[in-house]
Amino acid sequence: MKFRPCIDIHNGKVKQIVGGSLKDEGDMAQTNFTSEQDAAWYAEKYKQDGLKGGHIILLNSRDSEYFEATKAQALLALSVYPGGMQIGGGITAENAEEYLDAGASHVIVTSYIFREGEVDRSRLRRLKEMVGKERIVLDLSCRKKGDEYYIVTNRWQTFTREKLSEELLDEMAQYCDEFLVHGVDVEGKSSGVEGELVELLGRWEGIPVTYAGGIGSMEELEKFKNLGHGKLDFTIGSALDLFGGTIPYKNLLCL
Repeated sequence: MKFRPCIDIHNGKVKQIVGGSLKDEGDMAQTNFTSEQDAAWYAEKYKQDGLKGGHIILLNSRDSEYFEATKAQALLALSVYPGGMQIGGGITAENAEEYLDAGASHVIVTSYIFREGEVDRSRLRRLKEMVGKERIVLDLSCRKKGDEYYIVTNRWQTFTREKLSEELLDEMAQYCDEFLVHGVDVEGKSSGVEGELVELLGRWEGIPVTYAGGIGSMEELEKFKNLGHGKLDFTIGSALDLFGGTIPYKNLLCL
């Protein structure tokens, strides 16, 4: 279990938002924190502290008037820490190499591999052929509907018909190096993890998985460790003191 840092960028600024509040219309989101520092500042800090495998997420759609400003921040961070961070947000087989060439260790992909609510395996194969399995992270972030967790796309706004399960993880693992899973309904709320989701991910035996969502204290982090049997990596955003929260960043460097 290790800490994976993050840089979330929205409307050209490093922010922490409530994940489920994100809306493309009007580029709106409930914001917990807007940093006075740019993305490069965070990338340099993570580099100095030897943290690898964190993620940069572009939270604007490609149609947004803010997309180019958001992308510019992301590229700046990659240039500061080449090979040190992953990047996601609007990644396709056609543009993945641009971000890898800019310094990303991996591309994080969600919406591109879904079509009409289901996994598009032809797109998965194309992506794998273009950049290689070893440089792909599949984002299977999900929200609960009834008793099941369903994968959501389009910056967590659209439910697919795909349920997150050990069987789906088994299949998708042949196309990627890692998984990233946000518990979207608790993302940015520091209100506790999605326990059932963490348990599901912790039971699965496969490639590395990073979980994000709801870790709001060191006590909650210990609970997360127990639920996931110490097998899952994690990210903390809004609750971290770097982003206006109360969990000391320095404490996570010692794990």
